[in-house]
Amino acid sequence: MYKIQTLNKIAKVGLNIFDEKYTCGDEVENPDGIILRSFNMHEMELPASLSAIARAGAGVNNIPIEKCSEKGIVVFNTPGANANAVKELVIAGLLLASRKVVQGIDWTKTLAGEGDAVSKLVEKGKSNFAGPEIEGKTLGVIGLGAIGVLVANAAHHLGMNVIGYDPYLSVDAAWHMTRFAEKANDLQTVFANSDYITVHVPATDETKGMFKTETFAQMKKGARLLNFSRGELVNTGDVIKAVEDGTLSAYVTDFASEELLNKENIIVMPHLGASTPESEDNCAVMAAKEMKDFLENGNIKNSVNFPNCDLGIKSGARVTVAHKNIPSMLTQISNVFAGKNVNIDNMLNKSKKDNAYTMLDLSVAELDSSIADEIQKIDGVIKVMVF
Repeated sequence: MYKIQTLNKIAKVGLNIFDEKYTCGDEVENPDGIILRSFNMHEMELPASLSAIARAGAGVNNIPIEKCSEKGIVVFNTPGANANAVKELVIAGLLLASRKVVQGIDWTKTLAGEGDAVSKLVEKGKSNFAGPEIEGKTLGVIGLGAIGVLVANAAHHLGMNVIGYDPYLSVDAAWHMTRFAEKANDLQTVFANSDYITVHVPATDETKGMFKTETFAQMKKGARLLNFSRGELVNTGDVIKAVEDGTLSAYVTDFASEELLNKENIIVMPHLGASTPESEDNCAVMAAKEMKDFLENGNIKNSVNFPNCDLGIKSGARVTVAHKNIPSMLTQISNVFAGKNVNIDNMLNKSKKDNAYTMLDLSVAELDSSIADEIQKIDGVIKVMVF
């Protein structure tokens, strides 16, 4: 029996992935796995029983990744599951940045009580909310993952020119992106040529604060910036100054802060990117499938701290070893099985930065627990699991 703890409300269609072998709930103790959305785990004590955490969403800032890696806890996310929902919100933000729709709505509300004069007042005042069309303008897309590619494609279909930049562009993303998008070799090319810029990169030590006074100075005068990725990417004080002095015509984000509120030409909305029933369902299903395959077969897909590894559905005994990415680990692990006269039928080893993961299918139906104990004693081994 597997135990799954939910730290947020998870869509039922996702939890239904877990069959009768699973117990799921928010009060489950000693869980094998945890599924969550936005719950902050940084102050949470990680149970000794815990083997995996699945984030029903893309961002994992709310999960202590380093601590999990030290304990051999595999952390999953669900890249692409909410991509369409975020894309639609970005396109809405693109239009709001241009056409002063929000400002017009707010002004129209002030006309309450004017009676029959409302229609004339609206007609007279509408010129105050004029804004440019996006067709024919250039959109710079920074970050061409699942969301960035969808945004680029949608912008092209709306008649925009698109410049994309991503030094880590995957083959899969490249296949799905419109051939009409120009690929930039550096950020400066995007900044210098874009009327609108939208960013879709994670918050890392390299990207935090990447949008600042020096960055804005490289952009076209009056460019419009959209940030539906992470609030930390943009220096708040600098972006306010850039909008106030006209360096930027508008800033639209769904990461609110006190400083950004009630500022002219700055539109702040709730973090609604994944707030659609379709997105929540997609994320929940994807997270549950990743968790189930790992707990039952040891397979890893879409982990942020361990490499993707897949040996399919297990047929006999299977052992997985999370270990440091250092020399001689495979030799030492193999020697343990040789010493116990157990043959290795199939083996897969992959690494991701400092961590590595080894899967071994064995010639026996069941494995003596002493073998796992012996592997665990090897210097550099983090966690051993037997299936």
